[in-house]
Amino acid sequence: MYLNNNWQELSDILFCSLFLFYFCILLNNLIMYKKIILPILFLVDPEKIHDIIFFSIKILFKIPLVNLIVRKIYTIDDSRLEKTLFGIKFKNPVGLAAGFDKNAELYKELSSFGFGFIEIGTVTPKPQSGNPKKRLFRLVEDSGIINRMGFNNVGLDEVIKNLKNNKTVLIGGNIGKNKITPNSLAIDDYIASFNLLFNHVDYFVVNVSSPNTPNLRDLQEKEPLTKLINSLLLINRAKESPKPVLLKIAPDLNDNQLMDIISIVKDTGLDGIIATNTTINRQNLKSDNKKELGGLSGKPLNSRSTEVIKFISKNSNKTIPIIGVGGIHSVEDALEKFDAGADLIQIYTGFIYEGPNLIRSINKALLNRL
Repeated sequence: MYLNNNWQELSDILFCSLFLFYFCILLNNLIMYKKIILPILFLVDPEKIHDIIFFSIKILFKIPLVNLIVRKIYTIDDSRLEKTLFGIKFKNPVGLAAGFDKNAELYKELSSFGFGFIEIGTVTPKPQSGNPKKRLFRLVEDSGIINRMGFNNVGLDEVIKNLKNNKTVLIGGNIGKNKITPNSLAIDDYIASFNLLFNHVDYFVVNVSSPNTPNLRDLQEKEPLTKLINSLLLINRAKESPKPVLLKIAPDLNDNQLMDIISIVKDTGLDGIIATNTTINRQNLKSDNKKELGGLSGKPLNSRSTEVIKFISKNSNKTIPIIGVGGIHSVEDALEKFDAGADLIQIYTGFIYEGPNLIRSINKALLNRL
């Protein structure tokens, strides 16, 4: 279930806002979404509204023709947008980043908004509730979000059940370790997730860069990271049809650490990098709740994410495939990521603040560049 037992207690204004939200979707009205709907939705706790919208979209898409209408409005089917990367053909280069559909509950519906691929997770072997609430915070003045969710997810078994009937959506599987698993045994968690998810995703992402699991980022250091990557790739290469394996890195790495990442990718044969995860940096923020602990996403991350993409692309002589993510709130932001060296991009916070029209606008801009 997406909602707990007291969801009926939410005010009438919330349900009016949801009605307008769907009306906005069908009308493709960006101004209405940003000026009217978003402020109303932002009156409700961000984690609660996320659950409510998930539940509501699930219900909405059961209505005949809604899926067809949404696809017609937002999806651009054009072979010129197709991109082949690490052996996979993407319908378009704009994906949904991990964290939005953690448990693979809504990937089919979300794909109707025009995404070329959906990344689920982060998934851990065992279910875990994550960090104590409140753990998700909007920084409205900065168009950002701080989260300290802590890999809350239903665990591998339930995620696999949700993915079993997928035949059409290109899925990335973002995997991590359980909080109770010490770093010395972290490899076991990643291997378990890799093996069990293997037949249900199109590519893998190794997440060692979230700031919300204690000591997880220590696994980004050269020695433990090399050991982890080599362990997964050894298993992968023994498979009849290996899957691409990527590494998601933090934006807070310095140049020496980034050079280590490039070296690890080249030495191990890793397929690519996702740059970047959320940041612990809090410089130049305006919002009152800017000091909340957790990872910051959204507009404040944009410049640093682009810098990391450019650094990796330049210092690897453009030999490492890169998926760019972080602070994409406009067509211009997206094009900057591609110009910096990204082969594909992902959005998350921009999807919330700017609405689903952002995906279509980016794809239209890419077509206009041809």
